Amino acid sequence: MVFELQFSPRGGALGALLLLLLPVFLPTLFSPLGHASPSMYSEWNVPKSKHQRLLRSALQRQTSEGELSDLWAPLASESWKPCAESSVAPSLPEKSEGFIQVFLDGGLNQQRMGICDAVAVARILNATLVIPYLEVNPVWRDSSSFMDIFDVDHFINVLKDDIRIVKELPSDFSWSTREYYATAIRATRVKTAPVHASAHWYLENVLPVVQSYGIAAIAPFSHRLTFDNLPMDIQRLRCKVNFQALVFVPHIRALGDALISRLRYPSTKSGGVGTNHLQEMPDVKEKQGAGKFVVLHLRFDKDMAAHSACDFGGGKAEKLALAKYRQVIWQGRVLNSQFTDEELRSQGRCPLTPEEIGLLLAALGFDNNTRLYLASHKVYGGEARIATLRKLFPLMEDKKSLASSEERAQIKGKASLLAAVDYYVSMHSDIFVSASPGNMHNALVGHRTYENLKTIRPSMSLLGQLFLNKTLSWSEFQQSVVKGHENRQGQIRIRKPKQSIYTYPAPDCMCEG
Repeated sequence: MVFELQFSPRGGALGALLLLLLPVFLPTLFSPLGHASPSMYSEWNVPKSKHQRLLRSALQRQTSEGELSDLWAPLASESWKPCAESSVAPSLPEKSEGFIQVFLDGGLNQQRMGICDAVAVARILNATLVIPYLEVNPVWRDSSSFMDIFDVDHFINVLKDDIRIVKELPSDFSWSTREYYATAIRATRVKTAPVHASAHWYLENVLPVVQSYGIAAIAPFSHRLTFDNLPMDIQRLRCKVNFQALVFVPHIRALGDALISRLRYPSTKSGGVGTNHLQEMPDVKEKQGAGKFVVLHLRFDKDMAAHSACDFGGGKAEKLALAKYRQVIWQGRVLNSQFTDEELRSQGRCPLTPEEIGLLLAALGFDNNTRLYLASHKVYGGEARIATLRKLFPLMEDKKSLASSEERAQIKGKASLLAAVDYYVSMHSDIFVSASPGNMHNALVGHRTYENLKTIRPSMSLLGQLFLNKTLSWSEFQQSVVKGHENRQGQIRIRKPKQSIYTYPAPDCMCEG
């Protein structure tokens, strides 16, 4: 359905009224299920470049051979090395206290961290862990289970000396299901676990339930184990789960390997049949060295755009659409809406748009021969929103352009599996760049730090201030960007109290020397 809105002096009020009534006649436009879908408003008002002056210069940029060599050079080795094994040989007590179930919500990477915590809690309580139950995400409606995403046999085998794990409960406990806990208050359900609970809390509050009933079901469980004041063997066990035990199922790894191969050798064709596979690409001068590629994790969904309360260049119609969305989803209770766009940008509180992340990459020295893999779900504003990024990086690819529809059949419409493929490709890229913080950013920054892989973390506050300065020349912008990101490329950052072990793996998951 297409609406044509023609505003005239007399019809302006009527047009405005029609805009306000749209949510009534088109409720799905503002429903939670549209979180990452392009707004209809953005189809009427194609987002305009907010940085035309910088963009013109970026499109004409040239990078020297020496600069490219430095840019693509691996991260220098540091004194910290992966160290996820406990210094004490693991041993299982003869008898388990009982079973632990956890129910994990959120997306793939939040669930990943919850799985690591669940293993640690099972170890603390000397309990047998039931393979975690992954809740259906209310936004993406993905019902993928643990076994659909992760190699369960590998998971159990890697941890066999640390904890007992079962794929499902024995028949005596078959009643302990999600449905059972959803219908009434149950003695075996623990729903009061505080955020970042201590080991002592679990021993005092959960162990008695396990000992009394033989089982305890903890829900909610996300972020329910502290990062501080835990024995080193428990911390190392969490690292072992995250970096060794959690491996994706074979078909995810196979598709990921195919995408990586096509990125490294772009002149070859995919083995897939159909119209959506990689075609022969013209020979280009391989300035950055054969086979190198960057992964850009671009999180720019409708939720993020609306919640930020920033201006993204879509005009009054887009502002109205996002304001209405904030009202529907959060009843208008969004802290950022109290500030002006300029105030938010100067504090680094606005997500980078595809255009802005493209300008960042160009300023860092990536040229238009760079092979760029876009790891993201649907971008708010659709193709129109990423057109400038594609203009800056014409060799940009994604799952759809690299793999045939047949190859993608097993992951189609399954957000967790799509994210798993992106995670796998990201871990095998030469350089990883995340456009904004979030669970995917946190998980990959930590994992790549653990593996000593180059990972560029954009300085949101610096970029916000640079983009506000409309008089800045390209050379001034580039100089500031390069200097501001010298120490934001994956160098070890020691975890501080309360920070996540999964984002900052040193010193808990790594050894110095």
